[in-house]
Amino acid sequence: MIVFCHLLNDTSGSPTVLRSTINALEVYEKRLLFIGSQGRGVLEETNIPIRRYWYRRSHRKFVTLFTYFASQIVLYRALSRARDIPVDATIFVNTLLPFGAMLWGRRTGRRVIVHIHEVSISPKLFRCFLKACAALCADKVLYVSQDHSIRMPIVGPTATVVYNPVSPLFIKAAESVDYVPQRSGAFEVLMLASIRGYKGIKEFMALALALRDREDIWFTLVLNAEDSEVNDLRKCHPDAKNVSFHPRVKNPCAFYAGADLLLNLSRTDQWIETFGLTLLEAMTFGVPVIAPPVGGPREIISDGIEGYCIDSRDSAALQAAVLELADNPKRSKEMSKAALLRAKDFTYDNYAVALQNALKC
Repeated sequence: MIVFCHLLNDTSGSPTVLRSTINALEVYEKRLLFIGSQGRGVLEETNIPIRRYWYRRSHRKFVTLFTYFASQIVLYRALSRARDIPVDATIFVNTLLPFGAMLWGRRTGRRVIVHIHEVSISPKLFRCFLKACAALCADKVLYVSQDHSIRMPIVGPTATVVYNPVSPLFIKAAESVDYVPQRSGAFEVLMLASIRGYKGIKEFMALALALRDREDIWFTLVLNAEDSEVNDLRKCHPDAKNVSFHPRVKNPCAFYAGADLLLNLSRTDQWIETFGLTLLEAMTFGVPVIAPPVGGPREIISDGIEGYCIDSRDSAALQAAVLELADNPKRSKEMSKAALLRAKDFTYDNYAVALQNALKC
């Protein structure tokens, strides 16, 4: 039996990868998922039993911190009360946040696997605490890139790098889509991100405003946020007439299918992308990308081949790259072919084999 533990279920990268992980580990006869009570997202799509434990987020940081630690006590107790988890079960902890599951697994002598997705955790004391929990409790840790394993070392447990996969749903949807520059009549620049400062929302809006005189370039922003939050952001940018704003969606395939360029503008001084799943999803549709020049994306993208690696704070370089691809359809199509070819290295089947082998060791 394998028991998966996760904190917040939404449409972001870590629950999306966990969905693939659950499907990839169907070799386990029994599977069970514990997730926090707040949030509705992709994990509802798994065909395994789900048990929710109490968790609430707040706009106030200290309240969220308190409820987070309280949620891990609740998770620990929920696992303790579960009488159907055998002693030989594997406890699979997704991200470092569900430390209650790590501690319970360690105390009860069960095998603990920690799948780490994050690296930029603050404050530093909190980061050290979570790393210490993993070092004390985990039998094995999984990283999503080589860069990630270097930036977030956990001393003690064995470590393996398993690159994230593209969901078969995206691969199937992309089969019927051919990349044609400006198929909508304009060069469409797409970004999907959570509504947090370090994800580059400010830089995206600055780029759009800088190019607002180009009527043939359109910007689309899909946020992992509620309608009210998206509307608040829209009101803050009344001059952004060349930008369309959208709340979270469970299936962004339609956005990828219509895009000419995908941006990841995470600020490298505040946040290091450990992988960059949206980059890979877009590349599956043959969409060229612009990504940060550090972190996991550098293991996916070769600068000038599938796209460009540019620091989001370099506004001149961003504008130049967008204009080059918008004005040069031949160059866009060359990058599209390279992106599509590279995406084939990250199939679900490859992920399933690598993950199963990692858990056997």
